[in-house]
Amino acid sequence: MSESVAGQQTAENTPELKRVMGPGLLLLFVVGDILGTGVYALVGDVAGEVGGAAWLPFLVAFAVATVTAFSYLELVTKYPQAAGAALYAHKAFGIHFITFIVAFVVMCSGITSASTASRAFSANFFEGIGVAEPSKLGVALLALGFMAALAAINFRGVGESIKLNVVLTIVEITGLVAVIMVGMWAFSGGDVDFSRVVAFDTADQKNTFMAVTAATSLAFFAMVGFEDSVNMAEETKDPVKTFPKILLSGLSIAGIVYILVSIVAVALVPVGELQASDTPLVEVVKAGAPGLPIDEIFPFITMFAVSNTALINMLMASRLIYGMARQHVLPPGLGVVHPTRRSPWAAIIFTTVIAFGLIIYVSTAASDNAISVLGGTTSLLLLAVFAVVNVAVLVLRRDVRQAGGYFKTPTVLPVIGFLVSLYLVTPLSGRPAQQYVVAGALVVIGIALFFVTQLINRQLGIRDGHITDPTHLGSGPD
Repeated sequence: MSESVAGQQTAENTPELKRVMGPGLLLLFVVGDILGTGVYALVGDVAGEVGGAAWLPFLVAFAVATVTAFSYLELVTKYPQAAGAALYAHKAFGIHFITFIVAFVVMCSGITSASTASRAFSANFFEGIGVAEPSKLGVALLALGFMAALAAINFRGVGESIKLNVVLTIVEITGLVAVIMVGMWAFSGGDVDFSRVVAFDTADQKNTFMAVTAATSLAFFAMVGFEDSVNMAEETKDPVKTFPKILLSGLSIAGIVYILVSIVAVALVPVGELQASDTPLVEVVKAGAPGLPIDEIFPFITMFAVSNTALINMLMASRLIYGMARQHVLPPGLGVVHPTRRSPWAAIIFTTVIAFGLIIYVSTAASDNAISVLGGTTSLLLLAVFAVVNVAVLVLRRDVRQAGGYFKTPTVLPVIGFLVSLYLVTPLSGRPAQQYVVAGALVVIGIALFFVTQLINRQLGIRDGHITDPTHLGSGPD
């Protein structure tokens, strides 16, 4: 009862965020958040699962993301607060541990995504300077250095991070447009093999269905990011009207770009070469425009593009850790703020250390491609969250609000979204075991920290060790 009263008082005394985002700015945010490392780094691995029909898993991933987006639309227009999945889980189930797990898994997905980007950054750097076959140690060390640089940028404060994000988003979009333009250039010359685009060549003797679902599990990494837009709900003008059309438009734009890029990639470069390369789109521009210097520039464009993904996700992850520590569900030391920079330095170090561990593990112990393991783990974690969100939207139908006051998705879509998301989480989808190892280790760390914190709270006499206000989980001190 006291917690509820306190929460009401906090809500009443806290001023609302300024609604400054119109449709155009929100669309740029959605598209920029979706486009990123996935297609730059994983189109070759997707092609390796299904052969030339690499566009199909991206199409299926787009469909799955769209179905789940409808659930997010109902929830974000019904509860237009900046919190996302943790808020919806909290309202639907009211179980603090579930809320914590959802928030921690979202945080982990950010770190795995950033780690994927760091590996892609490193691989493209060596490609850009002309090192055809860099050592695993060299790639790993550069990836670690890149992650350390991100931590330094994060430490300086969110203002600098956001300014850099705008620049990197423009570079990111420019790179993908360049790939499509190179493809059109090559197509006009006729030196392409369109027969590969419809050719299925499944890996490891998988049947076609299993191959497509395994590739979709990986391709889904390219579609994640749309869910982050719900955190801008409080800063969006007329979110009930704006969010549905903008979110679906952003998803559609990203889906079209991905399908076009994958078609161009397979038509210009044999599947085997795409799969073997850590820089597949560099191989595409080399094949499509051999007489132009774009192939020399593109590795650096890719580096900037994947940097955007890493920056956004590490920023998000550190703020979530900070927020959970401040609400006494993680050790209080993780909520410490630097006295002058006003940045959550302890949370930044914690998330960076986890990223270091992931990079080192996939570089030394993982049997599969490092980028594929990390990217697939990201999609695994977020698909689990999406399954929860699709259930939450149905549970929260009991919370009846004013008719016509929010977007309402057809009931069948959350059901489909839950079933498909759950299927893609399970081993039945053909997902490699290595991804479960990484995801399981991260979740175990979270659960262990949760219970350690409960012991600390008892020693300190803290009785409110629960996520009571998910709307402030992602709010940093900057």
